[in-house]
Amino acid sequence: MLEAFLWGAFAASSLVIGGAVALWRPVSKPVLGLVLAFGAGVLISAVAYELALEAFTEAAWSGAPALGFFAGVLTFFVGDTIIDRMGGAGRKSMDPAAKAGGVALAIVLGIVLDGVPESAVIGMTLLDGGVSVAVLVAVFLSNLPESFAATANLREGGRSGRWIIGLWLAIALVSGLASLAGYALLDGASPSVSAFVLAFAGGAILTMLADTMMPEAFANGGKLAGVVTSVGFAIAFVISTLE
Repeated sequence: MLEAFLWGAFAASSLVIGGAVALWRPVSKPVLGLVLAFGAGVLISAVAYELALEAFTEAAWSGAPALGFFAGVLTFFVGDTIIDRMGGAGRKSMDPAAKAGGVALAIVLGIVLDGVPESAVIGMTLLDGGVSVAVLVAVFLSNLPESFAATANLREGGRSGRWIIGLWLAIALVSGLASLAGYALLDGASPSVSAFVLAFAGGAILTMLADTMMPEAFANGGKLAGVVTSVGFAIAFVISTLE
């Protein structure tokens, strides 16, 4: 159980790293866009080969994968809509206009909404005998650009560097607990339940990619973002085949 917590916290530690880097030296829009693009490619691979395929393998014809997938889509859509209305729509954006509208609480809630399903899946992968390197890498990388952008938003809103790093440490702790929950609550669960949770995370993550990461990646990274997304996908796919 401790291992599940530590892997989840490790994946989220990139929030702390990204926050520290952004406080030390602001990240340019093109760099942020390309990091977002690479992270999106890695996550697409993880959704396809580590979540959706695994869910179908677990309980192909039970209906659980389809139900879980669309439950994840709906949950993220509703949660993200609420957070946007609270002022968190710009949590991944480097646009000053988006920063100005950001509300600290909404930004925090949005990042937790993004990260909890990912962390729970990290814990679940340990039930198969070892953590999935592909999922771990995907979550770690996808957190970096989110932390870069959100740190800029929070600093623009007057938050101190100490407060911001404390926030990322707290979210890393929550992510570790989510990973622990994924491991503890689903140990011994039926194939249908496991398939539902895997597909739920896949649906939520895929919706997040289309809604936030990929548009920002192309807006800031330009045409090269498509190439970098493909590279991220290819690298994550190779990692999946080696596990």
